[in-house]
Amino acid sequence: MTYDIVIIGGGAAGIATASSILKRNAKVTIAVVDPATDHYYQPGWTMVGAGVFTPEQTRKAESDIMPKGVKWVRLPAVAIDPDRNTVELEYGDTLTYRVLVVAPGLRLAWEKIEGLPEALGRNGVTSNYRYDLAPYTYQLVKELRQGLALFSQPPMPIKCAGAPQKAMYLSCDIWRDSGVLPAIDVEFHNAGAALFGVPTYVPALMEYVEKYGIDLRLESNLVAVDADRRVATFERKQDGVSERIERPFDMLHVVPPQVSHAVVANSPLAAASGFVEVDETTLRHKRFENIFGLGDAAGTSNAKTAAAARVQAPVVAVNALAALDGRPPVADYNGYGSCPLTVERGKIVLAEFGYGGKLLPSFPSWLLDGTRPTRAAWFLKERMLPPIYWQGMLKGREWMAAPHEIGKAA
Repeated sequence: MTYDIVIIGGGAAGIATASSILKRNAKVTIAVVDPATDHYYQPGWTMVGAGVFTPEQTRKAESDIMPKGVKWVRLPAVAIDPDRNTVELEYGDTLTYRVLVVAPGLRLAWEKIEGLPEALGRNGVTSNYRYDLAPYTYQLVKELRQGLALFSQPPMPIKCAGAPQKAMYLSCDIWRDSGVLPAIDVEFHNAGAALFGVPTYVPALMEYVEKYGIDLRLESNLVAVDADRRVATFERKQDGVSERIERPFDMLHVVPPQVSHAVVANSPLAAASGFVEVDETTLRHKRFENIFGLGDAAGTSNAKTAAAARVQAPVVAVNALAALDGRPPVADYNGYGSCPLTVERGKIVLAEFGYGGKLLPSFPSWLLDGTRPTRAAWFLKERMLPPIYWQGMLKGREWMAAPHEIGKAA
């Protein structure tokens, strides 16, 4: 029950990190702690909600993606003691580590919206943030011929900040193709003060907001759902004063508030946000030198996306191996994240950016201009990214994600 490295979390970040470590040193003993039986390609759920992917395309058995050479501990972690270098498991067993990697993702807090848990999956209430509900989104979109469709986005942080509006744009595209869009009123209730956090991409998105006739309502946060009455309640700020408004709906696509898992939030590792308190560049904990955090669980200011985890994993891998040798971190992370904004079927605005909103495009603009909707970006999302995820990232193949050495030119 003692390992060189213990990784909490068998999702995208944890598996990619384990594979990247083993790629460099197959003799390191690693335990991956995760009770999940299935592993999901969550970026694909937007496409499921638009009928482009089937749900089955986004799911594999966890046993099929677990790297050979690791010990898979199929129990949840319930407590972390960084002073004793231990992780407590459900039922009382403990693991001892030399280096700890914390990557359990985040928790979808459905219960923070009154009435939502019991409303999901019926009377027009859906969400692409759940595997079993994304097909219901597509069903609702196909069936809706007229009425009011609401799309919500909660306060940050959330995983894939563009996903709430991706669902909206794809739905509008389907309605436009079937000729019913003029009979459907679409409202986007965003708790934030801007359509998208990186201003460079907003003009292209606003063109689609206007094209589809979307009523954009900023600083409007969903706080309650009554599925039986088909009424959604929003808290909206106007002139600094909060008020509650009720909106009847025929379809409601909800994105829930998102929080850190209790095992992190209740541990000494947590920042005030509840997420792992790490240095933003090395991803090493600010107070415990043998602990690293990445993925959605990390308390960093970058966008929480699978693309971010893909770039973070090799950085944590080499820095964790350095920590095993008693050395300081050797690689750094620039905050890279990617959000392929599906503005219509066949076109995507490929947002790629790092810390501070700095643009970090992977391709020259003549090949793929990420600030404009392109078919090339759709091809990347639909055809290239799923195999890159399953056969590249999770296998430790660091295509366009090699760790950047500290001190070297980018």
